[in-house]
Amino acid sequence: MTDFKAKFEESALNSEILKKNSPEVMNKFMGVAKEVLTPKHLDAKTKELVAVGIAVSVRCEDCIMAHVRNAIQTGATMEELSETIEVAILMGGGPSTAYGAKALAIAEYLLNQEQQ
Repeated sequence: MTDFKAKFEESALNSEILKKNSPEVMNKFMGVAKEVLTPKHLDAKTKELVAVGIAVSVRCEDCIMAHVRNAIQTGATMEELSETIEVAILMGGGPSTAYGAKALAIAEYLLNQEQQ
């Protein structure tokens, strides 16, 4: 069983180290992220689901964790996440099945946390 709580904590610590050592770049990157994820023609949930699909297809576990969490916070369901991952599998092939499974395991963990 994966300890997702520990993985989220480790990811946050790593991000803090990067922010401390590269503050200008990270401030600019976070500004771009904020601008891109601001709802315009697409709502926040749709943008986060797109980010989940891309994160799965490029095999970025920390990105998957962040965007699955954000997608759930914007109201995404397991069914919507599953369908997003199906598209990622179409585009990313076999490796996306492994990372898609991780994404759904993360989603189950986060949804279970909400219920507690």
